[in-house]
Amino acid sequence: MQVEIDHQFMQLALDQAKLAALAGEVPVGAVLVRDGQVIASGFNQPITNSDPSAHAEMMVLRGAALLEKNYRLPGTTLYVTLEPCTMCAGAMLHARLDRVVFGATDPKTGVAGSVLNLFSEKQLNHQTQVEGGIMGEECGQILRDFFRERR
Repeated sequence: MQVEIDHQFMQLALDQAKLAALAGEVPVGAVLVRDGQVIASGFNQPITNSDPSAHAEMMVLRGAALLEKNYRLPGTTLYVTLEPCTMCAGAMLHARLDRVVFGATDPKTGVAGSVLNLFSEKQLNHQTQVEGGIMGEECGQILRDFFRERR
């Protein structure tokens, strides 16, 4: 059951990644879910916004925090097509997310197990569950296609 739910929401994140690609951005998408409902969605926009912090995850966290009028987002799961970087992982921990689910691993900047695992640091004051590899092939393929077209 949870696997089906994870696939459903990861597909929505993948749809967001496709919007990023259409905008000329690195195709990473994300959605934030609580109680089976999407409360925010977004995609990479650092080029469009001239903002190095405008990763898909950050766009989603900002949107959800504004909507909820609270910088903490307990009871939520963030689905993202690419393993989070340190900036995004830090923001997720500060937002008190319950769970992060990602698609493709990022062997260069991923901090949910690839380069290091920030989420496993027990001395941090909040623990967020993390699960990777959900629709990993599809999430990785959109990135490979994007970069192949630019070479």
